[in-house]
Amino acid sequence: MDRRSFIQHSAATLATACTAHAWAQTNYPNKPIKLIIPLAAGSAVDNAARIVTQKMALNLGAGIAVENQPGAAGLIGAERVAKSAPDGYTLGGFNDSIMTMVPNLQTKMPWDILRDFEPVSLVATVEWGLVVPADSPIRSAADLIAAARKAPGKVNYGSGGNGSPQHIAMALFASQAGLQMTHVPYKGATQAAVGLAGHEVDAAFQGIATVNALVKGGKLRLVAVSTPRRLPQFPDVPTVGESGLPGFEFNSWFAMVAPAGTPKPVLQKLHAEVAKALTDAAVKEQLTAQGLSPRGSSPEELGSALRAQLNRYEALIKQAGITAD
Repeated sequence: MDRRSFIQHSAATLATACTAHAWAQTNYPNKPIKLIIPLAAGSAVDNAARIVTQKMALNLGAGIAVENQPGAAGLIGAERVAKSAPDGYTLGGFNDSIMTMVPNLQTKMPWDILRDFEPVSLVATVEWGLVVPADSPIRSAADLIAAARKAPGKVNYGSGGNGSPQHIAMALFASQAGLQMTHVPYKGATQAAVGLAGHEVDAAFQGIATVNALVKGGKLRLVAVSTPRRLPQFPDVPTVGESGLPGFEFNSWFAMVAPAGTPKPVLQKLHAEVAKALTDAAVKEQLTAQGLSPRGSSPEELGSALRAQLNRYEALIKQAGITAD
């Protein structure tokens, strides 16, 4: 092949590749999408993801398979997303623990949340509450504080693992109230909730979506919510602030991300579909019933919130002396 033919051939090959790439973006999605959740099935994020992606799949005309890969505080599943092809067919459903708490607790990270992922959209905030076994003598945040002060170190609490949101929420509660409590880590939020229902621990902060079925089933009692105001779906349940520890608030959020390098048109398409799903009345009703608040955001807004939360938790974790060990 002479030089002129080689140049013509190369140009044609490049044009074909660019055309194919543009076609793939324009016709996205043309095959099923995988959403990896680095958390156990039944968690608040898992529940929210299944509600929202079911509607997204109907609107897109393409399947969205939710795949749980818990372990190592979310590091394993998140790494899998980070190393996936940036084509929009592998996404991550992360909570803010994975995005902003874990990076502030781990000394060695296999990925960088700001470098290795593209924000797609905030999906929902997960409202939290203080829960105890249904027959526990603890009936309020004030009761828990009194019990912990009466017997320092004897009252224990469960969490989804060292550095998990459940761990941080109760550690912050104990720090603000001046309490000494014993932390019992489980392998996930769902296992911690089941352990609490089985009287293995005395109390826990949990995402309401995670414990909703156990509360409704009479296995756990929701004694307080950690929101600034009472939740409409639990009007008789006081806030932690009004029932024992004024000023205490805690919630978390669920966001969708993609591997770094995912084309902007694909990110915009995904963001638009999340926003569209969140306007659906049935989706909003299902999320609210689970103790979740539909939110939505632009990718840029999620990126800003992510950076702000990273800085916030860096300060809070140092103040409370929380470690991943």
